[in-house]
Amino acid sequence: MRVDEFDFELPKELIAEHPAEPRESARLLMVGEGIEDRRIADLPGLLRRGDLLVFNDTKVIPARLVGCRGTASVEVTLHRDLGQGVWLAFAKGARRLKPGDRLVFAEDFSAEVTGKTPAGEVALHFALAGAEFRAALERHGSMPLPPYIKRPRGGDPRDIRDYQTIFARKEGAVAAPTAGLHFTGALMAALGEAGIGHLTVTLHVGAGTFLPVKVEEVGDHVMHGETGFLGASAAERLNRARAEGGRIVAVGTTSLRLLETAADEDGRLHPFTGETALFITPGYRFRAVDVLITNFHLPRSTLFMLVAAFAGLERMKRAYAHAIGERYRFFSYGDACLLLPEAAR
Repeated sequence: MRVDEFDFELPKELIAEHPAEPRESARLLMVGEGIEDRRIADLPGLLRRGDLLVFNDTKVIPARLVGCRGTASVEVTLHRDLGQGVWLAFAKGARRLKPGDRLVFAEDFSAEVTGKTPAGEVALHFALAGAEFRAALERHGSMPLPPYIKRPRGGDPRDIRDYQTIFARKEGAVAAPTAGLHFTGALMAALGEAGIGHLTVTLHVGAGTFLPVKVEEVGDHVMHGETGFLGASAAERLNRARAEGGRIVAVGTTSLRLLETAADEDGRLHPFTGETALFITPGYRFRAVDVLITNFHLPRSTLFMLVAAFAGLERMKRAYAHAIGERYRFFSYGDACLLLPEAAR
């Protein structure tokens, strides 16, 4: 398939700059047999008793750093910890950086460029590691918001709270699992009262999720790997829920990708620890996930390709056209979709 088959026009004013307040007041487009306008707060009545929601419990680190190389300004986004104080990062003006360059982010926080990858990333070696590095990052870093959300130099302190889900426990992501941003303690209590369970898995979302698809043919795109974990007890509970007639509801494409990675051909989940670079496009046979809750994604993106695979490309194009016409809010801080592909079969 060609990448331009996943293109659409989006008015810039529909890109959300901040999340809805309260979070469960965000709009929800239910896509099944037809299209229906609802709210996130309606989920307890839209899902079924026995369904099992799966959230990503990764925690976003303040991975965006602004500093200097000599007299030149430099901005980097850390995205992968290689250990021993070395991180892979995306850098603005990476072509001008060379091994041996020293990047200074603060008097007590600097790094040396030690190399570059074929994909254009830079390897940075920090003098600090472990707890000292994390403390310095908290002092000097800002939340790594996607490039379509504009913030002043140094970031907006409000994003420290806004760009984190209530499930965030395990540090390691440089992008939020944004479908989870809509959920609050009150909504989780209402879901529990409706007989809808939940559990968490971990996929440390990388900055590669924001990278544009630059090739013309979908099959030529190379996904960045991300580290994930699915524990034995969670796998057992997922298998039991399905055996008892419940549906697996992935909250976000990150949860979905991890579950599909951990599933065998029969859809049975197994414990998983490792890296996944699963690239889901139309024609993929879903094995583990029955329902998907996800935000509205960028045109020509791997995430829009995933939802097109899950619910059908033409149906998702119609759904997005409806959302644009009804002035839904798009992307990371925007509204969401509830995709029920079995309802349309």
